[in-house]
Amino acid sequence: MNSRKVLLTIGLIVLGLALAAGLALYFKDTEEPVLVLTPAAGPIGPTAPFTVTADDPGSGLRSLSVIVTQQGKAATPVQLSYATPEAHAEATFTLEGHGFAEGPLTVAVRAADASIRGFGQGNVRTASFEFTLDTRAPVISVLSTAHNVNRGGAGLVAYSLNEDAKESGVAVGERFFPGYKQPSGVYLCLFAFPWDMDIPDFKPQIKATDLAGNSRVSGFIFHPVDRWKFKTDTLTLPQSFLDAKMPEFETLVPQATDQLERFVKVNTEVREANAKEFYELRSKTNPVPLWSGPFLRMPNTAPRAGFADARTYLFDGQDVSHSVHLGLDLASTVADEVPAAADGKVVKAGYVGIYGNTVVLDHGLGLMTLYAHLSAIGVDEGQMVFRGNPLGRTGTTGLAGGDHLHFGVMVSGLPVQPIEWWDDHWMKDNLADKLALAKAAK
Repeated sequence: MNSRKVLLTIGLIVLGLALAAGLALYFKDTEEPVLVLTPAAGPIGPTAPFTVTADDPGSGLRSLSVIVTQQGKAATPVQLSYATPEAHAEATFTLEGHGFAEGPLTVAVRAADASIRGFGQGNVRTASFEFTLDTRAPVISVLSTAHNVNRGGAGLVAYSLNEDAKESGVAVGERFFPGYKQPSGVYLCLFAFPWDMDIPDFKPQIKATDLAGNSRVSGFIFHPVDRWKFKTDTLTLPQSFLDAKMPEFETLVPQATDQLERFVKVNTEVREANAKEFYELRSKTNPVPLWSGPFLRMPNTAPRAGFADARTYLFDGQDVSHSVHLGLDLASTVADEVPAAADGKVVKAGYVGIYGNTVVLDHGLGLMTLYAHLSAIGVDEGQMVFRGNPLGRTGTTGLAGGDHLHFGVMVSGLPVQPIEWWDDHWMKDNLADKLALAKAAK
């Protein structure tokens, strides 16, 4: 074979290898990028955020863009390119500032990867999404009039909206109390005047956000009352109490070096975790009231501790811990029967840290009652109970120094003064008319 044939053969081999390599590269990545737009449909407000994500684990992303069109008008809120291909890309944008009018519009998303397919253009994925631009915030009409609210207590407001809401309720500082739409179309919202908020800082407002994300805030007439003076107590911790009670918490606080350290951690860290657990129960509430009339107080009981009592704990004369008692302690005979305060559904029945054996009933609209330190639980989660039905028996489980019932009331997870709910006069003046209004409205 002469040198010319050798060179020709080598050239053909190289060309074949290059062709094979090119074909392998061409067919290596045949998958288009994956595109996701959130939200993907429905009404949308000008300031509501969109999030577009693109993924291409093969050759990686080369570009990502978004084009919004409406009756000949177009805007490009996202236009990204990548010198080094990215496996994942994400961008957030809104329709604000682009001059779109109310009504239908189209959001088109395009992503291209870095493969050589399509004559070097890469695999391309496009997707279009249809929306309705809504620029008008919901109109809030307050239907109830008198709203006298005690510090540490609760209030109820009735209102209507001119459109469906994604969320509505009463904002009190940084706290938010959801409102619930009734069969009549009226919204009811139980809210609280937090025990730890001063009178000048209590400025409740109704906030509503529609399905497009537009929000409006409206004030309403209210009158704050500083009815109760919350006490301050100093409690001495004897070693005998620590030795008797702290072994119950060894599995919850195993790292403590002695019983005093365990108590401090239980009184702070475990207490905080328990409060969070009770707060999260608010998502299990019924949207309509399950109760009627004043709540039942456990009969033949004497009060032992009040709501919002601030406690300082001393050991050997030293200040070692603090807490706020967010319920009422009621003492009766040992292992006395505990009745349900009102009709409701059991949303918690089990052991809860400092509260020991605990039952929580939901009464609707975010209103719940708590029964703690029980020696025995006689109901199951999910069970419906009625006013006066037995829930269990008093005891000393949890952080209790003697046999008693810790009775609490919560509004959307925030503890409030239980005394109000035993008061027939308060219930009629503050709740009955508004509940009736919501039922009567058409």
